[in-house]
Amino acid sequence: MLDSEDSCATLKDRAKRKLDRDMGPLLINALNDPQTVELMVNADGRVWLEKLGETMACIGDLRPAQAEAIIKIVAGYHSKEVTKLKPIIEGEFPLDGSRFAGQLPPIVSSPTFAIRKKAVAIFTLEQYVEQRMLTVKQCQKIKSAVAEHRNILVVGGTGSGKTTLVNAIINEMVNHDPTERIFIIEDTGEIQCAAENFVQYHTSLDVSMTQLLKTTLRMRPDRILVGEVRGEEALDLLDAWNTGHEGGAATLHANDALSGLTRLNSLITRNKSAPADIDALIGEVVHLVVHILRTPTGRRIQEIIEVDGHRRGSFRIKKF
Repeated sequence: MLDSEDSCATLKDRAKRKLDRDMGPLLINALNDPQTVELMVNADGRVWLEKLGETMACIGDLRPAQAEAIIKIVAGYHSKEVTKLKPIIEGEFPLDGSRFAGQLPPIVSSPTFAIRKKAVAIFTLEQYVEQRMLTVKQCQKIKSAVAEHRNILVVGGTGSGKTTLVNAIINEMVNHDPTERIFIIEDTGEIQCAAENFVQYHTSLDVSMTQLLKTTLRMRPDRILVGEVRGEEALDLLDAWNTGHEGGAATLHANDALSGLTRLNSLITRNKSAPADIDALIGEVVHLVVHILRTPTGRRIQEIIEVDGHRRGSFRIKKF
């Protein structure tokens, strides 16, 4: 058993060394830059970089063979294989735990991948205010929701900064009560938690988010957070929040705050156990929806709505 574990560790170390070599100075330097948000390689070989507060820029080119080698190394690191029949690989990037997504032909004309950098530092809510991404009133509303153990849904588009904002909300949770036991469930390890007493679960091919939510309830959680709600587990999350575990947070892809509630409804309908009146459940369990937006000049909290139930066919909301 130990020999097998040692062999696995050796293979993973070898994969990291190969990545360090095959990425080359261009990609390595971009990856190591603390200002980097996302690093992308398109099928035409052009390398695109997004930094904090800046628009995307092309920084160079990568040969197709080099891009393919990187994708295959990442797959091997996770004991997976990418082929023409299975041309997609997603998972944590071996060098720093960032989110990696890569594709090979035939679904693209040439190898392509994207690396979403894992946050190296936690932004506080106060820093959001300082950088004019959040108003003082909005900041106080989030802080009050945390203190009152309200459930918070953070919504926005891809790359809008949902996870970074959740990190700030968790930081506020820890500041409010450092003794609380926090559980985090996500596909890849992106969320940062400064709590002393926390457990971080990752889904796998064999273990779903629904299973991890049910496991969490047996582990004495004070707060439950989900990195990204994508499917029928939305109902399990609301059930968890609604059974004595209020004060959690989750992220969701949506174009605005109210659309976040509509999208949540859509995800819950995928669950065979969905109640007849889904909106009534959402109105009871989700208390605050925070919409974060990525603009050409940077990210900002576009809108916050407070939810006070669902009556006569519509959500009762107050905007901030």
